[in-house]
Amino acid sequence: MTRYCVDPVRHELIATWGTGEGDLATRIATVPTGTDLAALSRLAGALTQLSTAAWRTYTHPASAADSLEVNSEGWRREEERKAFDEVTAAVTTPNLPQGGSMIVEYSPVLENAHRVGRALIALDIPELTEAIRAETTVELAAVESAELGDLTGRAQQAVLLSREGASPAQVSAADRLLQEDPFGPAALYSDIDPTAAAVAAAHWLYAAAEAVSEASGYAPTEVIREADNIEALPHATPTLVLELLDNGVSPYDAVTGLVRHAMRVADGVLPDPAAVREQLDEDEEMIIEYDDDSEEADDVLTGIRLTPLDPRRPAHDLLEDLLTGINGCWLLHQEYAEDEDRDDDEEESDDETAERHQHHSRAQFAALVRAIAADNRDRLV
Repeated sequence: MTRYCVDPVRHELIATWGTGEGDLATRIATVPTGTDLAALSRLAGALTQLSTAAWRTYTHPASAADSLEVNSEGWRREEERKAFDEVTAAVTTPNLPQGGSMIVEYSPVLENAHRVGRALIALDIPELTEAIRAETTVELAAVESAELGDLTGRAQQAVLLSREGASPAQVSAADRLLQEDPFGPAALYSDIDPTAAAVAAAHWLYAAAEAVSEASGYAPTEVIREADNIEALPHATPTLVLELLDNGVSPYDAVTGLVRHAMRVADGVLPDPAAVREQLDEDEEMIIEYDDDSEEADDVLTGIRLTPLDPRRPAHDLLEDLLTGINGCWLLHQEYAEDEDRDDDEEESDDETAERHQHHSRAQFAALVRAIAADNRDRLV
């Protein structure tokens, strides 16, 4: 989200937001010398909270909920998104105390907009009020752009957020980048929503697994574990994704399901109690084998994970693991592919030969993966 802060020396209100390549900032307004900086800081805090609530409608879209029935989670998300239309009015004419009480909105978006409005009344600077009205319009427009898959301008901060859903436009953009470089170009991290990038990466991982499966004889679901014997890899999550895809789950559903599960864990919710109970039962059977070794038993119990992803950054964590998995497929493929690139050129050093061979091997593997991914593009979503 966008963070707002105060420069106490220049008496400026500043907006800052992150991108995939660093943070950006812009000056929102300059206030007169002598302005109450504490009151200005309260305005900055309210604006940050408004941005946080607005961007939550992006990371938790109604379309990703199980139901849109009245009073369901999906319905509440839908209502929260509709609240964007009332933000300007709330900032302009906020709820004020009357008779010792004050109306508090259920909607976080609307309530924070009212807090912004009350902070502006306390400051009583007409020019600042106009600047903030314009700023809230810009911020909400950035959320709307991100929803449509347009991550330009301030909407670029979406590349730092994990989202329960994925824009088809962003998935297609990620797919095009992977066609250029199946190992994952840097732009995949800086220009693309990470959930959408992970959806495309899952499709390309399966293509890479099929490629190495043909060469090695291992099943596509086994290749990452085998590659881990060559070089240490985070093999658990890519293998889980491959197993889901192998069972007919689409890359979109596999990725968004894992990300959504991790985001609910981050929200303090236990999404799948039955799975945790099953894992506990399995671990208890293992603990019995340790007899009186309580230390090893504790290690088993404390090693239980509620999600295979980092709940603080699930989409990014998944994307990194999937791209590492693609590289792992290439490592294993090298073990089985015929070496057609070595020669007896005495003028070339061993290091040069190895480097040239590696480059050629990656290029060959990339071409093979491209062909498989293209033939199975209908699996992408």
